[in-house]
Amino acid sequence: MENKPLITIAFDGFSSSGKSTMAKSLAKKIGYAYIDTGAMYRAVTLYCIENNLFDGQDLDTSELERQMDRIHITFRVNSEGKSETYLNGKNVEKEIRLMPVSSKVSIVAAVPFVRRALVKQQQEMGKGKGIVMDGRDIGTVVFPDAEMKVYVNASPETRARRRYDELQAKGDTSVTYEDVYKNVCERDYIDSHREENPLRKADDAIELDNSNMTIGEQDEWLLNLYESIINKLRK
Repeated sequence: MENKPLITIAFDGFSSSGKSTMAKSLAKKIGYAYIDTGAMYRAVTLYCIENNLFDGQDLDTSELERQMDRIHITFRVNSEGKSETYLNGKNVEKEIRLMPVSSKVSIVAAVPFVRRALVKQQQEMGKGKGIVMDGRDIGTVVFPDAEMKVYVNASPETRARRRYDELQAKGDTSVTYEDVYKNVCERDYIDSHREENPLRKADDAIELDNSNMTIGEQDEWLLNLYESIINKLRK
């Protein structure tokens, strides 16, 4: 890290594209802070579910807006060095990754006042640079001046299989691959068609399709990209 300029690194991409995994790995390798913005939207979604703000897939946005200032999201590093999400002081890292939240998070994330509130928090977190942040609008809205922008992609089938395997590993055997695939496609549509800050590739982002890459290959690719950007800034 010595003599290396601090930069902002933005990862964007569709759900289950692996961007969080690679963002965490890169942050750890280069000694940067990692911020999972998707976890923030998931935490708001969990709050909505727990406070009965959903009727099926219909969200009571008026009531959510009234309660928005009651929602406090923080991140804490556990004993294993992993960042975990806290909602109003409670560790919700496990709950926010399950299907009940996954099936509704894109609805919450499409609400303009929710996005504005969380974007403001994210920008505050990244003021000092030296961060890696992933989400849907990091390189386009949260940090449009980020020095390193990566747009991660993979086929819906690949992403659904990854998500399904992840849920199985966590013991959630009630969900079928077909359920997950349908959820992935629905989220893709909502994320890319919402009115407020839709998912899109920033003009200056570098696209990474990791459909056929190993974890090691993508980690090496990202580290090489980071080093090349740092070397250019040094000149």
